[in-house]
Amino acid sequence: MKRPLFLLAALLGVLLTSGATAQSGKTSYKFDFGAGSVAPGYRQVLPSATYSTERGYGFDFNTTVTAVDRGGKDALKGDFVTSDKPFYFSVDLPEGNYNVTVTLGDLKRRASTSLKAESRRLLLEKTETAPGKFTTETFTVNLKSRRINDTLTVGLKPRELGKLDWDDKLTLEFNGAATCLNALEITPAPPTAVTVFLAGNSTVVNQDDEPWAAWGQMIPRFFKPGVAIANHAESGLSLGSFLSSRRLTKVLSVMKPGDYLFVEFGHNDQKEKGPNDGAYKSYTERLKFFVSEAKKKGGIPVIVTSTARRNFDEATGKNVNSLGDYPDAARQVAKAEGVALIDLNAMTTTLYEALGVEASMKAFVHYPANTYPGQEKALADNTHFNPYGAYEIAKCVVEGIKANRLGLVKYLKTNVPAFDPAHPDPLTKWTWADSPRNTVVKPDGN
Repeated sequence: MKRPLFLLAALLGVLLTSGATAQSGKTSYKFDFGAGSVAPGYRQVLPSATYSTERGYGFDFNTTVTAVDRGGKDALKGDFVTSDKPFYFSVDLPEGNYNVTVTLGDLKRRASTSLKAESRRLLLEKTETAPGKFTTETFTVNLKSRRINDTLTVGLKPRELGKLDWDDKLTLEFNGAATCLNALEITPAPPTAVTVFLAGNSTVVNQDDEPWAAWGQMIPRFFKPGVAIANHAESGLSLGSFLSSRRLTKVLSVMKPGDYLFVEFGHNDQKEKGPNDGAYKSYTERLKFFVSEAKKKGGIPVIVTSTARRNFDEATGKNVNSLGDYPDAARQVAKAEGVALIDLNAMTTTLYEALGVEASMKAFVHYPANTYPGQEKALADNTHFNPYGAYEIAKCVVEGIKANRLGLVKYLKTNVPAFDPAHPDPLTKWTWADSPRNTVVKPDGN
């Protein structure tokens, strides 16, 4: 039996009274990588620094690097660690937002890298530096804990227990043909940093494994320091199961005034067939509940309509709606509650039709058997995206942020041109470095 919304509100109020206690531990680090001289105030990191809980940091998941020392007067840039394969570096940290600064480059050769955090959250696309040139980049990264208070935790699915998003450390994935990592600095983000909480399903979640991806793990790439994306979405969730697994409780326990809550559901809500279920019944009621609870915390709710499934009428070349009344119900709630709406359903429909019947498959998980290790069967998935598709949809969300004139606009990076889903980026210009932690496990639902 479903609880009335007023009972849900009362339950949330009780759960939040004790608040979320921050974990204890060291929160600031300055690492100088390589075997050369060490910059003042920095901690030297050699290739032998394998991650352990005793050390609290190190190269992780059996990945290895080599040290190169170019000498010179600059202790920070004169040496580095490098690898021609992806490598992971992890640091034990408590829950919170952190400013992460990396310095990349080599005095004598060209360097090339991309950077992801945790479960394949894109921070830095392929970036190259010429010999003798360096780049220093800063990102605001969110770390989350399943702990809500002394007695309550988020109800994780078994598949989530091994996700990097839910452990007690920050993991960075350096991936490129010639990564040259000079330095890494980690500090707590200032209290003014804005957190954007994402509530959703597998079209939003940080997908762990290639070739799946979702827009929630691509969107961090588009923000300057000062905004952290806290992705609480998970595969298979509806508004109801997001609530019952205490994920909204968790979000509200750490939300502060001025933070955002982006809400995208519908795929799994559509499958619920109880007497009070339906687009204009429980789905509408729950959406309103999410909005009201975020507002009580001083947060800014944003309703996002469900990404369309790829469902072409090949005779007309039009993508047919397979989500029933759910997108319309979300639009009506946004209007009734006076909150921002990002109509991702309409934008993704335009995107797929612009790509066309055949080319649109290149944005989804459509791959012949044995394309990926352990993938014995062909994949033909018209709901879930590959990295290219997820990136294009993240660009749609960015355009929705601009169209709604949200305060987040001032934090968007300036090197991203305007995007029109009717004119998607050519796949030939897309580059993505596959992450090595790959088991090809199909997401359990939407």
